[in-house]
Amino acid sequence: MAQVLDAYVNKSVNVVTADGRIIIGTLRGFDQAINIILDDSHERVFSSTDGVEQVLLGLYIIRGDNVALIGEIDEELDKTIDFSRIRADPLPVAKT
Repeated sequence: MAQVLDAYVNKSVNVVTADGRIIIGTLRGFDQAINIILDDSHERVFSSTDGVEQVLLGLYIIRGDNVALIGEIDEELDKTIDFSRIRADPLPVAKT
């Protein structure tokens, strides 16, 4: 799995955590346990009434056992989305 992440280093990624958080940032590094380091990161907090709040996090480390999904972000497409108009319930905690 860790070798697959090599292609994402220095690219914008979306990380969904086991507790349902969605964190966006530039992948700077990772190890064999999928502990990851994100730079210029922010969390997208979804609400069914208020739109998406973007909470700045900066340099951020996520433990590998809390990572549920990692995917590359299309930055051009992402810039065109008006997150203030999106309404959605937050993701539930992953069941183990």
